Amino acid sequence: MSDSQFDVIVVGSGPGGYTTAIRASQLGFKTAIIEREHLGGICLNWGCIPTKALLRSAEIYSHIQHADAFGFKVEGKVTIDAAKVVERSRKVAGQLSGGVKFLMKKHKITVFDGQGTLNGPGKVKVTKDGKPVADLAAKHIILATGARARSLPGLEPDGKLVWTYKEAMIPKALPKSLLVIGSGAIGIEFASFYRTLGCEVTVVEVMDRVLPVEDEEISALAKKAFEKQGMKIHLGTTVTALNKAADSVTATLKDKAGKETSLTVERVILAVGIVGNVENIGLEGTKIKVDRTHIVVDEYSRTAEPGIYAIGDLTGPPWLAHKAGHEGVICVEKIAGLKDVHPLDTSNIPGCTYCTPQVASVGLTEAAAKAKGHEVKVGRYPFLANGKAIALGEPEGLVKTVFDAKTGELLGAHMIGAEVTEMIQGFGIAKTLETTETDLMHAIFPHPTLSEMMHESVLDAYGKALNY
Repeated sequence: MSDSQFDVIVVGSGPGGYTTAIRASQLGFKTAIIEREHLGGICLNWGCIPTKALLRSAEIYSHIQHADAFGFKVEGKVTIDAAKVVERSRKVAGQLSGGVKFLMKKHKITVFDGQGTLNGPGKVKVTKDGKPVADLAAKHIILATGARARSLPGLEPDGKLVWTYKEAMIPKALPKSLLVIGSGAIGIEFASFYRTLGCEVTVVEVMDRVLPVEDEEISALAKKAFEKQGMKIHLGTTVTALNKAADSVTATLKDKAGKETSLTVERVILAVGIVGNVENIGLEGTKIKVDRTHIVVDEYSRTAEPGIYAIGDLTGPPWLAHKAGHEGVICVEKIAGLKDVHPLDTSNIPGCTYCTPQVASVGLTEAAAKAKGHEVKVGRYPFLANGKAIALGEPEGLVKTVFDAKTGELLGAHMIGAEVTEMIQGFGIAKTLETTETDLMHAIFPHPTLSEMMHESVLDAYGKALNY
């Protein structure tokens, strides 16, 4: 058991935590980070990164199915080695987790392996398997303990028949049929992965559209694309019961009219949101406020307890890795007294869903912009009119932009189609720089690229589209 004094202690090493620790070290703070499981947290080990590796495997499989259209003949049946697909995903995660370990060493950040718990003003105790590891002290303690999958009464995951994202990432074999409860980003990504690899996939969503946080027009196009791929989608529907057999689950579905139907599948994925990891971190006896499992903070991530901060999924939405990292940087730069620190503007945070087709957005939807009182100009440009999209064999999709009609401010951008998760950052930069429609019109986009559609969408909002 050791006693150690630091300037900054970060509890949790996910994208928010380790980024915060690095920036703290860069600013001259003696920094420690505490991690109870894997460096890199959920995102690197069980979330963002390994799921993208899985989806890449599905994408390759899909391309092989259409090889003939590109001039290639694939002899014989293409088989799927589920174990190898999973193995590649885990190797990718392992490589990046090792990279975080290197970064901690490079920036002289002390890493403690164990559970970090607040232990009085300015103090944190670290334990491992219930045994004491260290007693630490710091003027500034930043909580970045993240979140976990939400469970619902009667629908609890068991790791065998009813999965969370974790079990869904490491299947021993591909199920023949699958029910996904929830059509947010996590649910739809897994639905897309398993459907592409040939599983019969049914998605149940309590809201009236898939990807409910996206623009309504994009949601409608996504639903159409998913159903074309063979997904079965039930909107305005809840799952009221799961009855388990030896190797299958029968779900009871209830629609808005109260009509019940049953569906039997091999596996179920529960993807109905997250809850913050607020337990066992010593919040008791502090002034820290918790709202629906998430810690309440101000614009600089300060809690109601002096010297204690919280960032990332532990706090409010959007629950995204890149939001967590930026929050942490802002937090420590404010602690350091830098003069050019500004609160995070969540309207500038892009959101990405890596299904097929991809979906990405930033800022206000058309409906949200109107609800806020904006008179809007809306531009649209279809993938079908873009040469690069046609050459890629990916001609389905849309780029949509929303502007304030009076000021020309870019209020939001919404996309569906190939590689839009890469393209969206162009509009993210535009919003951050507070560009107007004139700035975007004057920008020169290279040809032939998918990004040209961004330009054309802006032009279309003002009746100036050149290729549509």
